[in-house]
Amino acid sequence: MSRDTVVAKRYAKALFELASAAGTVSEVEAQLKLIAEALKQDAEIEKFLSLPSVAPTAKIDVLKAAFGNNASGIVLDTLKVIITRGRQAIIVEVYEAFTKIAGEALGQAHATVYSAQKLTDEELLGVAAQFGSITGKKIIAQQIVEPALLGGIQVRIGDRLYDGSLSGKLDRLQKTLNSKAL
Repeated sequence: MSRDTVVAKRYAKALFELASAAGTVSEVEAQLKLIAEALKQDAEIEKFLSLPSVAPTAKIDVLKAAFGNNASGIVLDTLKVIITRGRQAIIVEVYEAFTKIAGEALGQAHATVYSAQKLTDEELLGVAAQFGSITGKKIIAQQIVEPALLGGIQVRIGDRLYDGSLSGKLDRLQKTLNSKAL
């Protein structure tokens, strides 16, 4: 885990505690999502925030002008601290960590479902329900098509990977055969 990830988790945890105390967790999450998506989509904003020649107060003013109407005081204050400390590169990671912390508090988990072909919504919901019963959490699934899997699916929930793909089975078979050949 990189140092930035650890720092982002700390900011996210502190922000979650503040939002929890204020009863605004879902609102803060939506506001962070808006800001993170804007940073991901607009390289100019990210470039501006990373310029060392621009004073932190100017960066904060730009963010307030851009998101002030869509961000609460808690979010703006957190961004102010992040930018003042020169950690603007972790804003997107703070959102991702906040989402994970909030989901865990609500008994949710995010899953990435990899499949060789696009699954129907019904199939994706079925996978989410199945893994929900395994984990005891409400699974929020997103899908990524990965043709290299050949068939089947892989499901990543947090740090765990459940591999039911054909390519995974072939890899395990090859390892078994190689170990027995020695």
